[in-house]
Amino acid sequence: MARVTPDLSFLLDKTSESLAARMTTALADLGLTARQYCVLDKASAGDRTQGQIAEAALLDKTTMVTTLDGLERAGLARRVPSPTDRRARLIETTAEGEALVEKAATVIQALYDEVLGVLGADRAAVVDGLTRLVEGPLAGDVHDARPRRSSRT
Repeated sequence: MARVTPDLSFLLDKTSESLAARMTTALADLGLTARQYCVLDKASAGDRTQGQIAEAALLDKTTMVTTLDGLERAGLARRVPSPTDRRARLIETTAEGEALVEKAATVIQALYDEVLGVLGADRAAVVDGLTRLVEGPLAGDVHDARPRRSSRT
């Protein structure tokens, strides 16, 4: 039986899982989770709704609400009414949240530099290739990738 090589799915899953674990450890000293950092980082761009940030961070509504609740309790972010859509809430980072995002970004960049450092001169090519995959053939919503049931007729 022929084998598929390389096992791209395994390589990407293992890379993602290992990087997430390293990020969790690196951010723990700042009292921040990777998800909280992601939301704060996306919110710091300004004028983004809760829904836009959830989409950019690949979070479902429930997870986004829970994450924002924690960030608000910690005084790192706040929800404010959108001036253009009364149903929407914009997410603002507080001064403390901005300061924490800056510290966390430094920690994350150092981690990325360490991890990607093993690639040497291939670093830019690998990052470019992954970016092209994510923006190209793998750009679709992951929820759209579920197999559809065929109708019985």
